[in-house]
This record gives sequence, C-alpha cells and structure tokens, in this order.
Amino acid sequence: MIDWIKELKNESFPNNPREIRVIQTHISFVFIVDEFVYKIKKPVNFGFLDFTTLDLRKIYCEKEVELNKRLSPDIYLQVVPISKTDIGYRVEDSENIVEYAVKMKRLPEVGMMSKIIENRELDKKHLDLIVESLIPFYKNARTGVGIDEYGSIDTISFNTEENFAQTLNYVGRPINKWRYEYIVNWNRKFINENLSIFKSRIDGGFIRECHGDLYSANICFDDLEKVYIFDCIEFNERFRCGDIASDIAFLSMDLDFHGYEELSEYFVKSYVEKSGDRELIKLLNFYKCYRAYVRGKIGCFTSEDINLTEESRKNALENAKKYFDLAYLYAEGKPKVFVTFGLSGTGKSTLARKLKEINLADWIASDEVRKTLAGVPPTEHHYEPFEQGIYSREFTERTYKEMLKIAKDKLRRGRDVILDATYRKRAWRQDLEKELGFADIIWIWCVADDRVIYERFSKRNENEDISDARWEIYLVQKEKFEQPNEIKGKLIKIDTSSGQVEIDRLIKQIYEL
Repeated sequence: MIDWIKELKNESFPNNPREIRVIQTHISFVFIVDEFVYKIKKPVNFGFLDFTTLDLRKIYCEKEVELNKRLSPDIYLQVVPISKTDIGYRVEDSENIVEYAVKMKRLPEVGMMSKIIENRELDKKHLDLIVESLIPFYKNARTGVGIDEYGSIDTISFNTEENFAQTLNYVGRPINKWRYEYIVNWNRKFINENLSIFKSRIDGGFIRECHGDLYSANICFDDLEKVYIFDCIEFNERFRCGDIASDIAFLSMDLDFHGYEELSEYFVKSYVEKSGDRELIKLLNFYKCYRAYVRGKIGCFTSEDINLTEESRKNALENAKKYFDLAYLYAEGKPKVFVTFGLSGTGKSTLARKLKEINLADWIASDEVRKTLAGVPPTEHHYEPFEQGIYSREFTERTYKEMLKIAKDKLRRGRDVILDATYRKRAWRQDLEKELGFADIIWIWCVADDRVIYERFSKRNENEDISDARWEIYLVQKEKFEQPNEIKGKLIKIDTSSGQVEIDRLIKQIYEL
C-alpha cells in the first residue's frame, strides 16, 4: 500500500465517521465511511491508463464524475482534495493538496448485484431494471464523428491484439500456450470473416459512448425500484466507446461466469427485443470472448500488485484462469479430457501430474475422490482386499460416477480435466464417452513391465503416495482388465517401464491427433 494512504484514519475524514473500510482494486483505493465513499486513484501506468501524475489523477477524477452522472446522477457528488497538514492528512481540505478523490454517496450493500449473485437471489426483475435503464442511456449516448472510429476494424483489431500482447508473458500460468494461440487465431479469423457486419454496426449508429465496464461489481439495486449503474471507464476513451454489443456482452459474460447462464440468455434476449437491435446476436460471442479475456488480463495484472496480500494475488490469478476458460468456450474451443488409465503402478498419476503442470488442466484422481466420498483424508491408507471396503464394487461405481460429475461441471465451464483411474472395465470407459462426449477425449493408456511395477510397489512405502494399490492387487487387476478395443477415438499407448516419459513429445502427439 502507498505509505501515506496508511495514515488516513477516521479523523482524516469530515465529521470523523464511525466506520472506515478500505477496498483495493488494481487501480484504486476505495474508502467507505458511513454515508460516503471516497475513491483515490493509484499512481500507476498500465499503458492503457496513466495515473502517474497528480494532474492526471485530478483530470480523471473529474472525468469520472462527469461520465458517471449519465447513469447515476444522484450518486456521484464531486471531486475533493486531500491535503497534508500539521495534524496529518485531511480529506476535503485544500491547505496543501497532495491528492484528489471522487466523492460518492454510499450505496446499500445489500443491493449490490455482486452480493445478490453471491446469495443466489438474482432474478429476471433485476435484469428488467437494468434493460430499462440501458435502452434510453444508449439512445442518448454520444455517437457519430469522433465516436464511430472506435467501431472500426482497425480499433477492434488493436484492442484484441493489445490484450494478446499484454498477456503473452503470462502464458503458462493462467492460460496454456495452445489455448492462447487458439484464441488469438479465432479472433483474427472472426474479424476477417465478418468485416461487413462490423461496418454495418457503424452505419446503423450502434457505436456509442458506452459504459465500458458493465458488470455486476458496478451495479446496485434499491429495493427493486431503482438500479444504479456506476464506475464506467473514464481513463481511456477507446475502452469506453464502442459497439453497444460489447457492453451487453460484458454483463452477459459476467452472468455466465457466476453460473447464471439462463439469466444471461434472458438478459440478452430482453435487451434485443426491447431495443430492436437483432444484429447484436451475430457479434455476441466475439465480444463475450473479448470481455472475458480482458477480465483475465486484469486478473493477471492484479496478481502482481505488491499492495495486495498473497492470498488476494493468488485468487486473482485463479479467477484469471476461469475467465480465460470462458474466453476459450466463446471462441468455440472444445475443452479436453485427458484420461490416464491402466493398471495400478503403471505411472498414471506421475503422468497426470506432469500433464497438469504443462496443460494447466484440473487433475481428478480416483484415489482422492474415493477417499473424499469415504470421509477420510487422502493420505490415510486403507489396505483393503480386492473389491472390499472402500474398494467394493458399489463404492468404486460411486467413485467413477462422482469423477464424471466433477469433470462435467469443470468442462462446462471451459476447464480441461485429467481423469486418473484404472478404467479397467469397458463399461466405465463407455460411460465416460457417453457423459463427456461434448469434449475432446484423449485416452492415454499406461503400461509397464511386471518387474518394473513390482519394484515401484516396493518403493511406495518410502513415498507419500495416496494410492492403496499393492502388488497382489495389481495381479488381480491384470486378470480382470478389459482391453480397450472399443475405443475408436484418440488413443495413445505409453510404456512407462523406463520411467522417462517424454512429456513434450507426448503433448505434441496429443495436439496432432
């Protein structure tokens, strides 16, 4: 945190408020005090915004108040100075100005859309209020010369390419290189194949001075009688001005992100019907991809903000990963299922661990799922006889079904998954193909010499391995293993006897299938 910010106490604000709470974003400090909110811009420069000087911060504070009065005139009050005095820093004091803040009326926290979403209380009435507010807003928003340029192919391409350039150094952390390249190529192809649609949007007057940051964090409801839409983009006209479809897509994407897919569809359908803008649908997924990618980018930036706690930075990076997952889905990407299967001791889990590191997929191991269902710690061993105890037929069937359930939920949200289990029965493999057929399934069959497997089991006690498999269990599995002759799709057989699986070569083989 910037040093002097720490010195802002209750007595630093007018009327010595009882309550003071601070929230940080990647570009602001927000002080919540009794009935008001004071927003202070951080002295940062991300290329697309520059708050590095006091004059610039004042200009953008004034711009923020001016622009946000369009949708929330009752909320945005004024720009106020902050001074350094003999008795400390004082807000709304002009004695020795060192900073400026946007002063706002405090909105009811119970009405914040993000809170309503968190409580799973969002319904169509909330979205109706938003639509009713947006239609006149867009109708009266600036357009024409000076605005239409932001809907041009040059600007649209610049925006997407800027995102890709600014996230290149993060490839391999919240997004793998194959997804990154796929999204980049899909965007370029979409733009080139839809030049006439983008031009028609300009000709039709759909390029406006919009909000630019239209999602749940910037929306508040007052007893379902009024909606406040605030915190529009003030720092970059290029991000604020553009196709109305981009604004609509942002909120629709945000609803998808929070698991409100049906309400997302309702919101878009309602806006289209009431506005008459039916062509918007043709560009919806393109702009949803763009908006999800932007949120992923912001998550990357936030993850490197040294003013935040380590936990906050970690959460920001995980959210970035989720947004990139969504962007991949909007770009018509097909999530992958890597099934590392074969007898116990053949190196399935070792391979799965390497795939997870490189591909950033979520690893779903039968050993862990089984013990979670049994209510025991993953590291707690249960050396049961074959098909007894938590390894009974019934419990194993339950384990495989739970793995599919977990995988399906993750895949629906765009995440690649690794399913790590023996899949020794043909029926289990067929169930997987049936349930997860909407994804790209790659079967990786691990095998190894008996001698090698025997040695591996003898060393397992020395390692912190969660598997309960043993040599005698392996021998029974071997007798009962049903050969995967039914698999007609992507199947790779790997002999792990040497213990050195060339993971880079395997990955290359997977993506060439």
